[in-house]
Amino acid sequence: MHGTRILEEADRLMTVCNSCRYCEGLCAVFPAMEMRRSFSDGDLNYLANLCHSCGACYTDCQFAPPHEFNVNVPKTLALARADSYAAYAWPRAFAGAFARNGLVISLIAAFSVAAFIFGFAAWHDPQVLFGVHIGPGAFYRLMPHNAMVVLFGAAFLYAIVALVMGVRAFWRDIGEPAGIKTGVAELFQAIRDAGTLRYLDGGGDGCFNEDDRPTDRRRLYHHLTFYGFALCFASTSVATMYHYLLARQAPYPWWDLPVVLGTLGGIGLLIGPAGLLAERWQRDPELTDGARRGMDVAFIVMLFFTSLTGMALLLWRETAAMGPLLALHLGVVFALFVTMPYGKFVHGIYRFAALVRYAMERKALAQGAAE
Repeated sequence: MHGTRILEEADRLMTVCNSCRYCEGLCAVFPAMEMRRSFSDGDLNYLANLCHSCGACYTDCQFAPPHEFNVNVPKTLALARADSYAAYAWPRAFAGAFARNGLVISLIAAFSVAAFIFGFAAWHDPQVLFGVHIGPGAFYRLMPHNAMVVLFGAAFLYAIVALVMGVRAFWRDIGEPAGIKTGVAELFQAIRDAGTLRYLDGGGDGCFNEDDRPTDRRRLYHHLTFYGFALCFASTSVATMYHYLLARQAPYPWWDLPVVLGTLGGIGLLIGPAGLLAERWQRDPELTDGARRGMDVAFIVMLFFTSLTGMALLLWRETAAMGPLLALHLGVVFALFVTMPYGKFVHGIYRFAALVRYAMERKALAQGAAE
C-alpha cells in the first residue's frame, strides 16, 4: 500500500511499463524503473521528479487511453510530482495553502511589501519618494541599506532553510544505492544533464503539444529562464561584493558588470517565463496536472514581474518614477523569495537530486556488471 491514490496509480503504471519496456530509450525514467521489481513511495517520488514531462512516452505507448490499461505516465507522474512538493515541504503546513492559492498569495505579498516600503518612505519624507535621485546611494534614499539587508536577508535566509529542509527529506526518502556514495563524477554528470536539459528532448524529437507535433521550444524557454535567473543572481552577488569589499554603492553605470549581468539576465527572464506560460496553454491537457496550477503559474509570473519591474527601474532610475518603481520591484522580489520553497522552483532542485541518484544507480549497475 502507498500513501496516496496517485502513488498507487503510479505503481500500477510502472508495473505495466516494466513488463513492456518499449520506452526505455526515451529518457532516464524507464531505465531507472527497470532497476526495480517493486516500488516504495520514495521510489515513485524519485521517478516522478526524474520525469521531464516531454510527453513522448504517452505518444509512443500502445496502452495509452483509450486502451483499457489506461497508461498515462506523464500525467500520473506530474500529479505525483506536485504531491511530492507538498510532502517534503518545510514547514509542511504552508504547502497546501500555497498550492491552492499560489498566484493570489504571491501578488498579495508583493503588493503588501511594496505598500510598506512606499508608506515607509512617504512617512519619512514624501519628497524623497517622488524626488529625482542620481549617483551612488540613490536607492538608499528611499530605504536605508541596512533596513533592506535585514528585510530581504531574512526572507532569503528563510527560503534557503526551507529549501534545504525539503531537499534533505526528499533525499532521505529516495535513498542511496547500497555501497555507493555520491562522488564528483556523479555530481558532474547530474550538472551536465540538468544544465543541458538532456531529458527534455522527447528521445530526440522534442516535447509534444496538443497538435502532436514535437518541438524544442519548451527546452529553449527553460534555458532562457534558468540562465536568466543565474545571471541575475550573479549580478546581485557582484553588487554585494562591490558594496562590502570596494565600498561602491548602487546604482551602477549601465556599462558596469552588475548592470550588464542583470540586463542580460532580465532579458532572459522576460522571454523565458513568457514563453513557458504560452507553452502551457498549448500542451495537451492529457499530459498535465491541470487542476493544480497555483504555484506553478505563480513562480513563472513572479519571475516575469521581477524582471519587468527591474528593467523598468533600470530605464527610469534617474526620474521621479524611481521611488515607486523601486518599492514595487522590492515587493515582487520579497514575494518571490518567500514562495520559492513551495512551488515550481523546487522542481529544479528535486530534479537535480533525482539526476544525482540516477547517476549513482548507473554507476552501481556498471560496477555490478563488471564484477
